[in-house]
Amino acid sequence: MPLQLPWLEPEDPLPPPNRAWGPDTPAPGLLAAGGALDLAYLRAAYAQGCFPWFSAGQSILWWSPDPRMVLPVAEFRLHRSLRKTLQRFAATPDCEIRIDHAFGQVIRACASTPRAGQNGTWIVPEMVRAYERLHAAGDAHSVETWVDGKLVGGLYCVALGRAVFGESMFAHASDASKIALAALVCLCRREGVALIDCQQNTAHLASLGAREIPRTDFLQHIATAQTLPPLRWHFDPSYWDGLLAHPLVHSTTAATPPAAATASPLPAHA
Repeated sequence: MPLQLPWLEPEDPLPPPNRAWGPDTPAPGLLAAGGALDLAYLRAAYAQGCFPWFSAGQSILWWSPDPRMVLPVAEFRLHRSLRKTLQRFAATPDCEIRIDHAFGQVIRACASTPRAGQNGTWIVPEMVRAYERLHAAGDAHSVETWVDGKLVGGLYCVALGRAVFGESMFAHASDASKIALAALVCLCRREGVALIDCQQNTAHLASLGAREIPRTDFLQHIATAQTLPPLRWHFDPSYWDGLLAHPLVHSTTAATPPAAATASPLPAHA
């Protein structure tokens, strides 16, 4: 029997996540097409663990992978080389982490920075506009790496309560995206966030401690986390102390190659 993909009008709700295509289909995790990218629709989608991902010229496509890639913040893997990088960054006056200072620049850098093995981007102009609206409404945030007054890397994410959904990150200097991710981990630990959603599996994220969990477990987590008070989106340099002084997971394994002038995946489609 041919696979059926529900077509949604802008007023139609998304199907339940367990209706997504399974592992033996051409597009595992694909849930539906159509719908809308307005604030209400995006909030409802993330609340049930779904996200949009489509290329230029395609209809809006909605996804709910099983298993789900997540980064438990207590298991963040602080490789020796990254630890040294963070120590230098934290000790240098002209290096700083900013939160929500340049969201538009971050998402556009994620969209435009060349990516190895990819000819284009899923962060099409329609998506940029949609997430900028989410940011203006307080539901999307950027974590930014600044050096000498210049934005050199960062990431953006969606947050509902204490449910944090990573979207994409970029680097225009060595390790700049990993510094931003480490800062997000510090912030999440400080604010009592257990998991950062990474959506799909990548070797890069696995090297930093991310792992797959069943979709049912992920949905149970976000159902509780999104009912909690929202994070205080602020980063103080003292937040590095918990990661650098007493790292919960320390590995001497070689880190992934530096991300110089590349956009790194957070998640696989980023």
